[in-house]
Amino acid sequence: LMDLVILNDSKPRRLAFYLAEEEYLARRYPDRDFFFAWQVEPSVIIGRNQLLEKEINVDFCHENGVGIFRRKSGGGAVVADMNNIMFSYITSSDDVCTTFSDYTSMVAEALRELGLDASDNSRNDILIGERKVSGNAYYHLPGRSIVHGTMLYDYDPVLMSNTLRPSKTKLASHGVQSARSRVTTVKEHLPELSINEFLTHILKSVPKGGNTLTLSPEDIKAIEEIEATYYLPGWLEGKNPKGSVHYSERLEGIGEIGVDLTLSKGIIDSLVLTGDFLENTDSEDCLSRLLRGVAYTRRNVSEALQQCNLPSIIPGLSAEQFINLIFD
Repeated sequence: LMDLVILNDSKPRRLAFYLAEEEYLARRYPDRDFFFAWQVEPSVIIGRNQLLEKEINVDFCHENGVGIFRRKSGGGAVVADMNNIMFSYITSSDDVCTTFSDYTSMVAEALRELGLDASDNSRNDILIGERKVSGNAYYHLPGRSIVHGTMLYDYDPVLMSNTLRPSKTKLASHGVQSARSRVTTVKEHLPELSINEFLTHILKSVPKGGNTLTLSPEDIKAIEEIEATYYLPGWLEGKNPKGSVHYSERLEGIGEIGVDLTLSKGIIDSLVLTGDFLENTDSEDCLSRLLRGVAYTRRNVSEALQQCNLPSIIPGLSAEQFINLIFD
């Protein structure tokens, strides 16, 4: 059973509050599954491994009061405002990929109940027809998995066009010239359905059969303490790789992966990963521990990678693909 979480606030909070709420619920109630929906004032949220200046038009955001946040899950940058709804799903699972699929299938089914041609067979998107209406990401805590994503009821084209800087390789991989041509909205297909009516349907359809948890003042205080960590400059700024060797490629079904290696006399000294790929655990930490001190040769790196199951760390990425990325 999945429980619906209620926050009795009269106005939206900053986006990081809801990310902190996910963490709090996952740890505070380890044996319960949760679902909740939320909306925010104009904000941009980037993935754990993305480079801030590369993905976001920071000047536009600052000049127009658009909040900038970094989440702890992988994936790409998304825009959120009161035209769209964000969903969060927390469950007990160590199999993140299955959890992710279960969640997206539940949301797609809720859309089909409204008569929409919805599917969830994309890498991390939910589609209506062939266009994206929802982008999703996930991350893992010990014994717990968190999935969250956007749902475009409607969108502000000015906000979407000016806040994000999608890479040319990403657009080319979709065979289109702009991010806007890839998306659709619920309102485009169901113009008579208000956003509140749509939200009511989702809250009845997705968390079926569960109870309701209304957050107490004590819950909210604990969430706010976690929220504060999202505003630390080191977290928002993220990775600032200055490696001596850089490789980047968009891999079908995986996403864009950048690898920065610092070498010392032919030995790998450090490794930084960037991109919009999804990960089941901290991929950079795992690969750094494996490759630090290894000679920068195809043979030595191949032998080191035999000690791990790379697809279980970055879904879909084989050791051969990673080796080809940093040597070809």
